[in-house]
Amino acid sequence: MTQSLVDRHDVELAALAAAGGRREFGELVRRHGSAVRGLLRRMGAQPSLADDIAQDAFIQAFERCAEFRGEGTFAAWVKRIAARLYIKRVAKEARYVAEVENEDAAPATDHAGLVDLDEALKGLSEPERLCVSLCHGAGMAHPEIAAALNLPLGTVKSHVKRGLDKLRARLQPTGQSLGSAQHVG
Repeated sequence: MTQSLVDRHDVELAALAAAGGRREFGELVRRHGSAVRGLLRRMGAQPSLADDIAQDAFIQAFERCAEFRGEGTFAAWVKRIAARLYIKRVAKEARYVAEVENEDAAPATDHAGLVDLDEALKGLSEPERLCVSLCHGAGMAHPEIAAALNLPLGTVKSHVKRGLDKLRARLQPTGQSLGSAQHVG
């Protein structure tokens, strides 16, 4: 009895895709496509650009599927491919320019008082948003981000820390003090 595609593990599907299995790779795209597009939008890509880069990332992933060894998740692997493609696109189009920070921007909330992380990320400068998204969205280490963005390691660490500090402040529930989170260190 043959096993359904939805019952197969990502590693098994990737191995079958590496052998030319288009249906198996299609299942991987179905499983992880929205997460890849979501990461790209959090990094600053407009929805249509996120769709285009996600498609390019999955094409590259299909072509390089034999390189996936199951060390980590398939989703993390394809997110790294997508993040690198986005970084190359930004650099190529010379859009990697620090934005003026808008410290007064309040996070967007819905009617239930929930905070929209995507809106909060838009309040960060582009370098901070990229570094935070690559670190916490794509799971890249600081040295990998530094190499990908061609920035000094210390600058990447600063962007991540500053970005996270700003997000914490913006995402803090209204009326609640930050208390010890405001320490200087």
